[in-house]
Amino acid sequence: MLKQRVITAFILLLILLPALFYRSPVPFCVIALLMIATGAWEWARLNGCGQLASLLFGVVCISACSMAWYVGMLDQSLTMLWTLAGALWVLAGAWVLRSGVDAWATYPRAIRLVLGLFTLWLAWLAVAQARVIGINFLLSILMLVWVADVFAYFSGRALGGRFSRSKLAASISPGKSWEGVWGGMAGVVALAFVWQWLDVAWSVAVPSLYSHLGAKGVILLLIAVVFMAAMSVVGDLVESLVKRSAGAKDSSGLLPGHGGVLDRVDALLPTLPLAMMLYSV
Repeated sequence: MLKQRVITAFILLLILLPALFYRSPVPFCVIALLMIATGAWEWARLNGCGQLASLLFGVVCISACSMAWYVGMLDQSLTMLWTLAGALWVLAGAWVLRSGVDAWATYPRAIRLVLGLFTLWLAWLAVAQARVIGINFLLSILMLVWVADVFAYFSGRALGGRFSRSKLAASISPGKSWEGVWGGMAGVVALAFVWQWLDVAWSVAVPSLYSHLGAKGVILLLIAVVFMAAMSVVGDLVESLVKRSAGAKDSSGLLPGHGGVLDRVDALLPTLPLAMMLYSV
């Protein structure tokens, strides 16, 4: 399993890194588009669609993202859209998690599919627009999720159950603890201050999200990064809830050792639009 994970991660990096650092954002946006479309295919399968219907759902997702690209949305200020996306994730995320695993399958499939399509479309639009703004800006968002995940894992392993007897979401993801969440939040706070300092020290042309927020005040920066770290957990839990409702361990087996695309990007689904909301508002 470890060998598979390493090989898969190495291949993904060979594809993603050259596209990310290419002088034009087009290659990265195309790769992100294909990944999001694959995530749409997985979402449809997890929600009871057959193979053909799932493939068609992926095509619809590609078409929606491509249309947004064609009409120039990557270069537009989408403050209202990002604010709507932020509100949707906070309210709908809380509603879904509070309702629990058993309630998910009772919602009409059409509603679940539309929610998934809108969520994936927003995630692609956010990551593509962030790349258009600049590599440093995009990386600062991606690293927030990765650092929160790493710090949460090690904090949960070392301190899980020592300060809080209750699990974070025992019926959805029994392995997650409140100590892990707190550790992830501490990690992203440290990341934000270090990255902000590096922006100044290296005189970067395009500031990171942290420098952008920090320019408005330290309090705003702290609240924003802790909020995004918390919402990355919500994204992870929502995807776990959908998989558990479908009786699936992974969203698919496309990435050996890692599961599926949704398993890799679940925490990014709310974080990317929220980062764009905080940037644009």
